[in-house]
Amino acid sequence: MLKLIVRRVIVALPTLIILSMIIFGLQRLLPGDPIQTMMAEESDPQVVEFLRDKYRLNDPMPMQYLAWVGNVLQGDFGRSLRTGLPVTEMILQKLPITVQLATMAMIMAMAIGIPAGILAAVHKNSAIDYAANAVALSGMSVPNFWLGIILIMVFAVSWKILPASGYVPITQDFWLSIRSMLMPAFVLSTAVAAYLMRHTRSAMLSVLSSDYIRTARAKGLLSNAVIVRHALRNALMPIVTLATLLFGDLLAGAVLTEQIFVIPGFGKLIVDAVFTRDYAVVQGVVLFTAIGFIAMNILADVLYIVINPRLRHPQ
Repeated sequence: MLKLIVRRVIVALPTLIILSMIIFGLQRLLPGDPIQTMMAEESDPQVVEFLRDKYRLNDPMPMQYLAWVGNVLQGDFGRSLRTGLPVTEMILQKLPITVQLATMAMIMAMAIGIPAGILAAVHKNSAIDYAANAVALSGMSVPNFWLGIILIMVFAVSWKILPASGYVPITQDFWLSIRSMLMPAFVLSTAVAAYLMRHTRSAMLSVLSSDYIRTARAKGLLSNAVIVRHALRNALMPIVTLATLLFGDLLAGAVLTEQIFVIPGFGKLIVDAVFTRDYAVVQGVVLFTAIGFIAMNILADVLYIVINPRLRHPQ
């Protein structure tokens, strides 16, 4: 297992290097001067030049990149041009918020998608199957911003049972924090639930047509026992690994949802940083997200081997 993790990390290193170059280079292509944006209308040429030297913006781009990578390897993502705070500190402040949102969204997606996929497979080509596929297609197609606005209008404005926006730390008020995250988590979960439903249905159909399932039915086992104990247990292997990868997508893809519901997570942090040309924050957040996504890919590989004992001792 340890060899697998080390091998995956080594394979991921070139990807991270190339990705860091892309992040750094594309950020520099954004129009506008970050120092001018930071100073607004007061732009004393001497102060501007001092700040450009301080943040090494006058250095050639390769030198800027090497300096940034050297600091990142020491755990220093730089300082925000706008606030002066360490980017690492800002990331650690926002990370628990996005992780909570992504975790709640994944729980909802699994609670909806996996049972729906099982029902669709068991009742293949029935009304239940067609309905589940129609709902899954809708979940993939409906834009997050539209669904978020509709939920706010219904549950916050009309019925007044959930907060319209904002975030309450889970350590401050547990239930209010959960309530404030219900709508954004559901918005994020719709597409993930649809993918899980489709893959669960496909995996279950493949398993249900296996010889050992027909043997179990021939022995007189109850239908529920065959589905849960035999079919679902084997079908869960690709589903669990897919869910791990989709969790990485949730961490990286919550930008629009966080903006709609005014949640101060990674999404709001990076959008504000892009508008203010805050290079260090954009680079730090995107690179940190990329590292997290690669880590989830490695975890998916590990979980697949843990769930499937046959892969632990390859022939």
